[in-house]
Amino acid sequence: MTPMNLSSQIIEWMPFVIQGFGLNILMSVLAIAIGTVMGTFLGLGQLSPSFVIGMPSRLATQLFRNAPWLVLLFYCIFLMPYQINIGGFVIQLPSWWRATIGFAFPVAANFSEIVRGSVNSVPRGQWEAAEALGYSRRATLFRIILPQCITRMLPPWMNLYALLLTATPLSMIVGVEEALGRTQAAVQAQADARVLIPMYLALLAMFFLYTWPINRLSLMFERRFRTK
Repeated sequence: MTPMNLSSQIIEWMPFVIQGFGLNILMSVLAIAIGTVMGTFLGLGQLSPSFVIGMPSRLATQLFRNAPWLVLLFYCIFLMPYQINIGGFVIQLPSWWRATIGFAFPVAANFSEIVRGSVNSVPRGQWEAAEALGYSRRATLFRIILPQCITRMLPPWMNLYALLLTATPLSMIVGVEEALGRTQAAVQAQADARVLIPMYLALLAMFFLYTWPINRLSLMFERRFRTK
């Protein structure tokens, strides 16, 4: 096979791989959205003075934060139903959707720590000043503390999303046809060892070109919102 033919075959398979990369992006966007909502509740739960709320929140955070992502992925893939019946309507749950839920759990745990750390980074004097003005703890949290925490949470949240996207190829192991799985299928279909390195380099470039701007943007926000 000439270099020209080799390049043309690689280009021919690129749309197939790019479609798979689109699934990686879709899973990452859905997982970060679900995980952010779950993590917000867990993070606020960790800050609760109530033992009934605080202890389960801290336990869930540490459990999902320290568990291997692949193990959580296997649990969701094989324990979640393949379909659910709601009011006579059957809703299919494809493997990529169950994998998305699997990724959402560690994201939620990590974002829970981001929320907890951001709230605790606000000087204690602001809580005391709000209390002196007659604000309740809930009003102080939602009206004074959390608005300040948004800028503190944004850079680590963006870094968490970039990390999540680079973890989505793990879903190939449980049968999701994403970019890595499609790249492997393309290499096997061409039956030429010379395409292996260029194909995987192209895949690497896709992930890099997508995540690098996110990391640079998070650094920009970190410098801009840095507290003295």
